[in-house]
Amino acid sequence: MFIGGAERSLLGLLENIDYQKYEVSLFLYRQEGDFLRYIPKQVILLPEISRYRTFDVPIKSLLFGRNTFFGMARIISKIALRMHCVFSKEKPGIWMSMQYTAGYLQPLLPEIPGEYDLGIMFLGIADTLINKVNAKKKITWNHTDYDILFPDEKKDLKTFSQVDAVISVSDACTEKLIKRYPTLKNKAMTIENCLAVNHIREQAKAEIADMPKKQGEWILLSIGRYTSAKNFDNIPDICSRIRNRGINIKWYIIGYGAEESLIRQKIQQFHMEEHVILLGKRDNPYPYIANCDIYVQPSRYEGKCVSVIEAQVLKKPVVITNYETAVDQLENNVDGVIVPMDNERCAEGIIRLLLDPDKMNALSEACSKKQYSNVDEINKIYRFMEGEE
Repeated sequence: MFIGGAERSLLGLLENIDYQKYEVSLFLYRQEGDFLRYIPKQVILLPEISRYRTFDVPIKSLLFGRNTFFGMARIISKIALRMHCVFSKEKPGIWMSMQYTAGYLQPLLPEIPGEYDLGIMFLGIADTLINKVNAKKKITWNHTDYDILFPDEKKDLKTFSQVDAVISVSDACTEKLIKRYPTLKNKAMTIENCLAVNHIREQAKAEIADMPKKQGEWILLSIGRYTSAKNFDNIPDICSRIRNRGINIKWYIIGYGAEESLIRQKIQQFHMEEHVILLGKRDNPYPYIANCDIYVQPSRYEGKCVSVIEAQVLKKPVVITNYETAVDQLENNVDGVIVPMDNERCAEGIIRLLLDPDKMNALSEACSKKQYSNVDEINKIYRFMEGEE
């Protein structure tokens, strides 16, 4: 339960379930992360099983520890992946790597205890759900634009053939999934992210001291993991272009991840040390959203970005780049603005909004009138479980 959009989406889903009617158990491969404490008390947190921690620990520690066979399985999975890519000429992306790791570890993993009416793989490869969970119906969740995953399609189809539904977080993501796998047309469904709106608004009241605002200065904010998908490495360039037009902005970034050094390198390259600030992890990002002037999501791709919706819940003007699923994220020029992906025109779009306070107010007003919790989406799960879908 590390800090991330999918994890916040899971918390929103768990908070909106009717616990008078349904009993919910949650199994985590690792019981770690800042969001563990936010799991609703009604949820039964199943005991951790140590062998499920072997998915992403260093192989060396497995080989020379008590999990030698798991280390060997991980090595074999890497060899199999490499051979597949050599013969197929396919790109070995993260999703494909996860497919091979999950597949080769399955024989070594124990069953997850319990009998269930519905089993859900909320994040990751569904092999464990299929092989290790005793449930009458099984569904797996897709949180991103499938065009960027580079899967092993044969493995995908084998997995999807063994679940009852494949859920995506937006219509655009569902359409892309069906386009790649037409045979999934009758299994593919859209269930948008549920949000705990009251929780967000309450947490946004907390005081913060590390995002000060000076008179005449605009505060921009972005949130997400420091990965290529989020495109934070281009923020220093975009910020520099805006400041070169005489507009006094400071751009804060909340998050963590592998690309932190690249982002810091870009900050130095564009001499933005005083103007692009990495805040690191924040388990409560909401007061930062509440105190910014514009929330910006400059992503290269998204499924449906939870942070954008949370900013809209807090009535903030939102700017997103024109990634593939952007039109499913917001209504352009109504409750947010979509700008081009390239840095120059992205900067221009932000500048136009900063210089138009009436439009900023109109965006905030539109957000205040929309219902972003998506609590009704959970009824789709109920209907599916009870045989009405």
